[in-house]
Amino acid sequence: MDLKTIRDAFDRVTKKQKLSSSETNEIMDQICQEVENAITKIQSSIDPGSEVNSKSVFSELNAKLLELGPISQQDGTQRELSIALSKYPKLLEKSFDPDISKAYRNVDFDTHILNNIIASHFYRQGMFDIGDTFIDESNEPEAAAIKSQFKELYHILSAVTMRNVEPALIWASANHDKLRDTGSELKLHRLHFVEILQNGSRDAALQYARTYLAPFGISHMAEIQKLMACLLWAQKLDQSPYADLLSPTHWDTIGEELTRHFCNVLGQSFESPLSVTIAAGVQALPQLLKLMNVVVEKKQDNWQCIKQLPVPLDLDKEFQFHSIFVCPVSKEQASEDNPPMLMSCGHVLCRQSIAKMSKNNTKSFKCPYCPMAVESKLCKQLYF
Repeated sequence: MDLKTIRDAFDRVTKKQKLSSSETNEIMDQICQEVENAITKIQSSIDPGSEVNSKSVFSELNAKLLELGPISQQDGTQRELSIALSKYPKLLEKSFDPDISKAYRNVDFDTHILNNIIASHFYRQGMFDIGDTFIDESNEPEAAAIKSQFKELYHILSAVTMRNVEPALIWASANHDKLRDTGSELKLHRLHFVEILQNGSRDAALQYARTYLAPFGISHMAEIQKLMACLLWAQKLDQSPYADLLSPTHWDTIGEELTRHFCNVLGQSFESPLSVTIAAGVQALPQLLKLMNVVVEKKQDNWQCIKQLPVPLDLDKEFQFHSIFVCPVSKEQASEDNPPMLMSCGHVLCRQSIAKMSKNNTKSFKCPYCPMAVESKLCKQLYF
């Protein structure tokens, strides 16, 4: 798909639109100026002794407007804009298949689960009113259970944007055991310590360190020592070797980090499942449409029945969540019908490869990786 051609066509349309708008504004300014001049002359004709005739003023205004010819002036640019606008949709239709329904398969969805995913997405994005409305209209009241949790998250993030870490520290303290290995709690205390040191007093910062930073001394000694050295630069930390601690990026990254850990504590994914699904679908759609064109050309009607696509879909790494296994014998990727099997020697092959090597499970065979004899009935299915 040549996006440059589409971008160039779009640029031409916007250029024509801007030119047409500019000329229209210029003509309107000229018309307004002539009308204002005519009004001034008419008002002056009201004065006693004035020789100005209002009828002559209107005649003069009409002549000047005819001379300006606003409609004829606009014809050219409007015609060029209309031509560009008519060509652009045709180019889009040529580049993008407008009928994506042929890549659709009839799949039975659990409406209840789908509604919960949609409601959860709204709450994740902070659109609580929309989420409530959706729940009411879909009659899924139990989906609102997650609302209060994400409200707490947005309360924390809102406070962080104001450089207030107190709500975040309260939440982190309540989930101390779950956040033990993440270092997030220490980062929050560090941000607050630096704020106190830069804007408050050395004594207040030292007291805060003794109360809240000391418990982290055993596992984060180097970090604590660095913060203690900052006490020598109270209220002038920006001039110290530790000026990087004042960087706004620390506040920017802590919000995303808190969101990630908050979702992890809730047992939720960091990214919205709905957003991930739509993004992956958008990326896979062109390949699915190409596949369907081939299916139509070959007059194959098994599209609605197949459980596995006949061609692989290459998606970016962010859409790859599960490990895959490729059989070293058949070079095929494992599937539900052909799962990976752990042999007694510790090596793994797919079930169909084991069936072929064991003559449909009628005799033992040698592992292709080691000389050990393998009994097919002792093989165990692996789950990734």
